[in-house]
Amino acid sequence: MPVTYLIKFQVVPERRDQFLELLEGVLDAMRREPTFHEAILHRDPESEHRFMLCETWQNHDDVVNVQLHRPYRRAWHEALPTLLEQERDITIWEPVRADRKQV
Repeated sequence: MPVTYLIKFQVVPERRDQFLELLEGVLDAMRREPTFHEAILHRDPESEHRFMLCETWQNHDDVVNVQLHRPYRRAWHEALPTLLEQERDITIWEPVRADRKQV
């Protein structure tokens, strides 16, 4: 069953560019994973240092046992303590319905 992660980040202001650069590399690599569905990065309109990432994957076990250990994530995970003002806020959700405009 698909699973969605909502991950909130409070970024150290001086580290914003580094945060985005490292995250963009991870997002670009994730897109090629066979169990990946989608990811949407949001910015808080009231703070350019608050972000929320919405990621959907095919299943939680694959994320925990395989995806989180991919080499392309190493630099990102190692840098997080210096990039963030506080721990990430991660919640897990099961999609019930998705509506998208047909292009």
